[in-house]
Amino acid sequence: MSSSTNIDQLIVILGDQLSLDSPALKQMDPKHDQVWMAEVSDEATHVPCSKIRLTLFLSAMRHFADELTRRKIPLSYHRAEESSAATNLKAVLCSDLRHLKPAKVICVEPGEWRVKEALHQACEEAGIPLQWLEDDHFLTSHSFFQDWAKGRREWRLEYFYRAVRKSRGILLDAGEKPTGGKWNYDAANRGSFGSKGPQTVPQAACFPPDAITQEVMGWVATNFADHPGSIDSFNWPVTREQALLALNEFINSRLALFGTYQDAMWTHQPILYHSRISAAMNLKLLKPAEVIDAVLEAYQAGQVGIEATEGFIRQIAGWREFVRHVYWQSMPGYLESNHFGAGEPLPQFYWNADTPLSCLHHCVSETLTNGYAHHIQRLMVLGLYSLMLGVKPKEIHAWFLGVYADAVEWVEAPNVIGMSQFADGGRMSSKPYIATGKYIKRMSNYCQSCPRDPDQATGPKACPFTTLYWDFLIRHEDSLRGNQRLAFQLKNLGRLNDERRQAVTAEAARIRQDPSCQGNHPDQGSLF
Repeated sequence: MSSSTNIDQLIVILGDQLSLDSPALKQMDPKHDQVWMAEVSDEATHVPCSKIRLTLFLSAMRHFADELTRRKIPLSYHRAEESSAATNLKAVLCSDLRHLKPAKVICVEPGEWRVKEALHQACEEAGIPLQWLEDDHFLTSHSFFQDWAKGRREWRLEYFYRAVRKSRGILLDAGEKPTGGKWNYDAANRGSFGSKGPQTVPQAACFPPDAITQEVMGWVATNFADHPGSIDSFNWPVTREQALLALNEFINSRLALFGTYQDAMWTHQPILYHSRISAAMNLKLLKPAEVIDAVLEAYQAGQVGIEATEGFIRQIAGWREFVRHVYWQSMPGYLESNHFGAGEPLPQFYWNADTPLSCLHHCVSETLTNGYAHHIQRLMVLGLYSLMLGVKPKEIHAWFLGVYADAVEWVEAPNVIGMSQFADGGRMSSKPYIATGKYIKRMSNYCQSCPRDPDQATGPKACPFTTLYWDFLIRHEDSLRGNQRLAFQLKNLGRLNDERRQAVTAEAARIRQDPSCQGNHPDQGSLF
């Protein structure tokens, strides 16, 4: 619009709010209001954002902007390469507010506290009212969580998940009893492939870059050449139509085996039977309710079993909803959580996969290549190593937020700070997730090509996961003593004599000096 006096409402749409059903767009009057979107370089640099994540967000934003234009919705869109000296969201919006002078700014609640504060400050400095709208994309509101949490000493997923299913009528039989007789089929979701490996794994839906995406890829490659990752094989869905195709492909070809093998890992199989639709959901190209409906339809048609159906729905109606509320109830300050006082720097191999440790090499390499790793690779390999090594939680948080295509802070921070690193001291998880290398051996074939032995905690063939597991228990024995879920592990720790404890501590110190384990190791025997 050429005249600022005609703008009643400036509708701010952020890069993770790409839905035509947005509550902000629903109340828009095209004759008097205008949509505002902006690409700003600070969103690529406040954490070291990978080339894949940058490409995904910018391409999806530009495709959405094109859709708004086709629908003749008035739009002010700032492209990063065309922006002025202002490089952050607050500065760009402040500049436009001075020029456009809208009567009011409307925005759906962002997915990041930092962004919400920037928008609030911009409008406050401009003296223009800002109206926040709650994001109706989700299954539950803030008030739903607050009502559920009232009077509870602890927040636990399982009980919240049951409340969500009851409120939405998901997988319920008569009398609000869970379909199949169980609320949770997690025990049936831990299958491994043994020594033979997975059956033929259908290829996930791929979407070759169109002209818009190719233009973005060229700009990212030129301006962010030093950022992590590669965009050579970029194939993520960037429109709603593509996201729906990805959902359909998952349900028809991989959902049936998701329940059994969702925790399994295998070399050169980063996706296996997982959906890879989390990025589309977090950009709001897909709605959680429609995803759940599609899964239930497949279940009711006899296409998939209850274990896969419940296991997948738990990720959406349970974890996804739960972590969002943990985030907003815990900010600001949550990112500074450091329950164990961890102080080690993030190892360099997280940026280049340069380590002979097979599980870490494969998981980091696939992350940098694809912008993706499934939840067990993130939790029980990459996050586990960081936790037991003692990496500063804020550093591993920044890495996860920067490298994964589906990372938005509301979902990433609680999963990393809370669940993976236990840095919040148990606000959202009842125990630290710790394990020796034997867990990785059981759930994958990584150990077959690794120079280290998961059965050994000391000596030249010691597996760092096994060493650091015992070292973690030794270092935090006193603070963990009251956690009943760790009673068995602490009982086993009690069987280690002083000589074994000292050997583990010395081995762990060597690992911290060389966390990629590339250096030579003293030629000494293993105590266990």
